[in-house]
Amino acid sequence: MSIEVTTLPSGLRVVTDRMAHVETASLGVWVAAGSRHEAHDEQGLSHLLEHMAFKGTRRRSARAIAEEIESAGGDLNAATGVEQTAYYAHVLAADTGLALDILADILTDSTFDRDELEREKSVILQEIGAVGDTPDDLVFDLFNAAAFPDQPLGRAILGTPEGVSGFNRDRIGSYLSSHYRGNAMVVGAAGAVEHQRILDETEQKFGDLAGKPSDIIIPPAHYVGGEHRVKRRLEQAHIVVGFEGLSYDDPKHYALQVFANAVGGGMSSRLFQEVREKRGLAYSIYSFNWAYCDTGLFGFYAATSARDVAELMPVALDCLAAATADLSEAEIGRAKAQMKVSLLAALESPGSRSEQIARQLLAFDRVLTREEMIARVEALSLDEIRAAGAKALLSRPTVASIGPVAKVMTPDRIAARLGTAGGH
Repeated sequence: MSIEVTTLPSGLRVVTDRMAHVETASLGVWVAAGSRHEAHDEQGLSHLLEHMAFKGTRRRSARAIAEEIESAGGDLNAATGVEQTAYYAHVLAADTGLALDILADILTDSTFDRDELEREKSVILQEIGAVGDTPDDLVFDLFNAAAFPDQPLGRAILGTPEGVSGFNRDRIGSYLSSHYRGNAMVVGAAGAVEHQRILDETEQKFGDLAGKPSDIIIPPAHYVGGEHRVKRRLEQAHIVVGFEGLSYDDPKHYALQVFANAVGGGMSSRLFQEVREKRGLAYSIYSFNWAYCDTGLFGFYAATSARDVAELMPVALDCLAAATADLSEAEIGRAKAQMKVSLLAALESPGSRSEQIARQLLAFDRVLTREEMIARVEALSLDEIRAAGAKALLSRPTVASIGPVAKVMTPDRIAARLGTAGGH
């Protein structure tokens, strides 16, 4: 790899990876601020700020921002997550300066025009409404709320209609100045890039970025577990069952990821084969493993008819429990191969690679090498992977469901099925 990292006086870090035989560049700004950094009365503010960044600066109108990047054949986008927010662009190699100029402009000189703000709040209210109309999205919001009640990790990234409606430009500006500081931000670039050029342009365009560390303290997350059940007239019941997982820097994180892949990560996985292929109990079923800085969530999602709920849940839970005892070398071999392909695929795409190196720098204060990532996966033993799954299943279950949910198992019944007596 050709990774180069430089830290500017403000604390802003610049990381690049030049990729041979690539003629385009992906670059962006990743900020260590997301929905879990919001106070209770700020829920949805990270997402609103991300939207408003594209709505005009003192030099560019919202339309000018779109036209300027697209006239160069590029595209510009952003995404708000739980622990990070990203603003990124994909352009020809010759246009990295333009992309950085636009990114710096929207992040340091946005006007937050009142009329634009009202229009964008209306857009986000529609987005919130759309999630409410999409049960396979909403069920995960309910799941997070049950897993982490009354905590930032349990709140929806989009916020609430009441909260979003009440935000004004002063609240946005205050949040921006508190969280968007040099030591909490990374400029990442990959593809047809030269480190010194990206560094010089970043120094010029982000030179006035505040470097003083924020005094905001983010409380640690506390997994609780529980249930959120919503009865609706739907054709299918949407169900998420989960357990406490591991943080991304936990030594056993990779083991739990392989376990998740083996039990529900593909068409050859146990959940897919047993629940869908053998029994025909669901069209969609898969496992997940989400990692945060201090905790995580492991579990599975399924969508099934009302008549099949009562059979699907015990079958799926038995698959998980059995895997902790009899997961085979062949199964983990397939799961490891899936992980390696996923990790290596990021090295072949400028967009994925710029995101990967920036996020790793924020999370670990360094970029992990390809060899290190692959070695961590390869080194895992069958016993370690089984043990990681078994430990997750000991925690108190979390259940979220929408639709015809009368026969959805409660957390206590799930714990009894797994033989954990309610978890810990």
